[in-house]
Amino acid sequence: MEQDLRNKVLIFSGSAHPALAQKIADYLGLPLSPTLVRKFTNDNFYVQLGVSVRAKEVFIVQPISPPCSDNFLELCFMLDIARSAGAAGVHAVIPYYSYARSDKKDAPRISIGARLIADLLVTAGATQVTTMTLHSPQVHGFFSIPTDHLTAHSVFVKHFRQQDLSDTVIVSPDIGHAKRALKLAQALGLPAAAGQKRRLSDNRVIIDGMMGDVRGKRVLLVDDEIATGGTIIEVIKYLRKEEVTRVTVLGTHGLFTGKAVEHLNAIDEIEEIVITDTVPLPEERKPARLKVLSVAHIFGEVTRCNVLGQSVGDLFEFWPVPDDV
Repeated sequence: MEQDLRNKVLIFSGSAHPALAQKIADYLGLPLSPTLVRKFTNDNFYVQLGVSVRAKEVFIVQPISPPCSDNFLELCFMLDIARSAGAAGVHAVIPYYSYARSDKKDAPRISIGARLIADLLVTAGATQVTTMTLHSPQVHGFFSIPTDHLTAHSVFVKHFRQQDLSDTVIVSPDIGHAKRALKLAQALGLPAAAGQKRRLSDNRVIIDGMMGDVRGKRVLLVDDEIATGGTIIEVIKYLRKEEVTRVTVLGTHGLFTGKAVEHLNAIDEIEEIVITDTVPLPEERKPARLKVLSVAHIFGEVTRCNVLGQSVGDLFEFWPVPDDV
């Protein structure tokens, strides 16, 4: 099987997150194929894949993370190159799909960006997409090609099973994301609670209440991504009124934009912030008490299974939790 991978598979990285792409390649025992990306003086991209892709299964790793427009356009160039150069399959590996927030028309005359981006990926040449923890799960259905919507659930379970979880409760900031929190609570054998959240703007929310008992407990606060940290801050403000003094924050995607680092560092109740490596983080965007768990092996395993025609069901988001996870 390893020989099949070496003969069939090429892994390329865009400029967004080469470190994760290298980890995926290392998991598979494959080299990371070279890519040339530069810009002309007029700001146009010049992109070239460094080896022949003819009749190969080509996997291109590129999160749509800041700068999102540049990283997305670069990904489209690479997909188009692989398709037009005769690749057998063109796989867009998008660990972080930022446009999953734009999943509905909730104001007049706006674009449903998540669907548009999905259509553009297909137009560019993608024949399959792999992504992780979409902000809105229904975005999975916007893709007209096979799409693997993966979860980082197993790495969080492994991490927290090594801790003393006595008197701990899993908390989701809102009902909309409670299913992920409940899945983690089930795997860890813990109770769960959910906040009553109202969103006022992109970075302003209000927590009106909490469904579930959190008084005086240790809280594992679960969200899909951490951007400005506004939701986390508001939830912790509410938890203070419930005599909660120990909070661990966990999210699949850690962006820490704006003043998130400054604000999170100022919260004494936070014991640990646990994220995965779906998004690259420069040092200045890393808050204190940060723990980064790698999901490269999950993407690597799905890559292997896709090439060999094996099931990847138990790695899907919202797949039933096996007893031994």
